[in-house]
Order: sequence, then structure tokens, then C-alpha cells
Amino acid sequence: MREELEKAFLSEPDEAVAFFSALERSPPRDWVSGQEEGQLAVDVMETEEEIVVVATMAGTKPEDIALHLHNDFLTIRGKRLPIVEATNYFTKECLWGNFSRTIVLPVDVKGDLARSEYKHGVLTIHLPKSKRTSSIPIVVVEE
Repeated sequence: MREELEKAFLSEPDEAVAFFSALERSPPRDWVSGQEEGQLAVDVMETEEEIVVVATMAGTKPEDIALHLHNDFLTIRGKRLPIVEATNYFTKECLWGNFSRTIVLPVDVKGDLARSEYKHGVLTIHLPKSKRTSSIPIVVVEE
């Protein structure tokens, strides 16, 4: 589809650049409600024993955070409500409302041993690694 739109904009290259730049900056939408949904910034790191995910969520109540772990996908969802209701913003850089982030985990984890903590607006999730071997024995059959 992008190529078709690019061809349509060939006569006006500046308009095409503006269109695709705006498209890439537009916030994602919640597929259920259709409302704009912000994307949560995360750090994903590993130690010898575990995968650690850290996300800052200042202004989010703990009861408004949901974590879902399915196979190798970790989804963090939540919402933060504005502290001040305003109609006129001079600068608006903070995300208010619903947010989510789905992360593809780089290794298998033990979901039943996962733990998380939320302190001072920072969510930290510890996911112990599974100790699976990646080698598969091969049986050679001679004919």
C-alpha cells in the first residue's frame, strides 16, 4: 500500500514526505475501543539468570496496571489520568490515558516464577530464564 501511495505522491514529493512523517508519528489505537493508545517506553535487559523489564509509569496507580505473559510475549497495559484538567496546552509532551507495550522476549522464561514490583513510578519485572538445551540429538540411519 505504501508503494501505491508513494506513486500517487510522485508529482508532489514534499506532500508525500509530510504525509508519511505524520503517519509514523501518529499514536497507535486500541484495537478494541478505537481510542488512541500511547506506547510505553521500556528497557529490556538480561542477567545470567533472568530477563528484566523496566518501565517508567509516573502517575499510574498500581491497580491500573495489568501484566500478561503468553508464550514469548509480555504485554504491559495501563492508564494514567491527568492530574489537572486543561483546555489550553502550551506544551503537551506527557502521555495521559491508556498505554500498552508488547515485548517479544529473547529467550524462554519460567512464567510461573515471574515477579514484579512497582515503586516510585517504576515497574520492574523479573522473568527467570528457562534452562532449555538447544541441541537436538540426531540419529544417523545407514541404508
